[in-house]
Amino acid sequence: MLDLGRFPRVRLGHLPTPLEPMARLSARLGGPSLWIKRDDCTGLATGGNKTRKLEYLVADALQQGADTLLTLGALQSNHARQTAAAAAKLGLKCVLILEERVSQPTDAYRHNGNILLDRLQAAAPTPSARWAMSVAPWKSCSRRRASASASTGWCMPPAAAARRPV
Repeated sequence: MLDLGRFPRVRLGHLPTPLEPMARLSARLGGPSLWIKRDDCTGLATGGNKTRKLEYLVADALQQGADTLLTLGALQSNHARQTAAAAAKLGLKCVLILEERVSQPTDAYRHNGNILLDRLQAAAPTPSARWAMSVAPWKSCSRRRASASASTGWCMPPAAAARRPV
């Protein structure tokens, strides 16, 4: 079994989250006893299962001297929202590379929900990963000065390299 205690960790959530019995659903289905894990109770930006992963990723970033968290996702990404909340909680900057992944985005999609929460948490969302890749395909940057995205292979521009993103 993997010993997670050997990895650095920053406490971001109220863990462990509770388990609740679903007695009525269990009865309706005629058994077995069903339970639900309440990850909405993590306490980090309306909760979610990404909090556990971020506790380790952010600890690693801090250990490397990062002052900025950078992540890639969809405009309404729960992971991006949680990353922005972790950054805000710890006094870090946050850059979110977000793309529209719906065929017909509305103004509500572009301005409400998670993207609104991202902005309220002082994250710096960019319009689109595809846009960023076409305008700024930087290839040479160190992991400590300007983090490359694992899914895109591009790096932050020189102006942002003054920060220390991971």
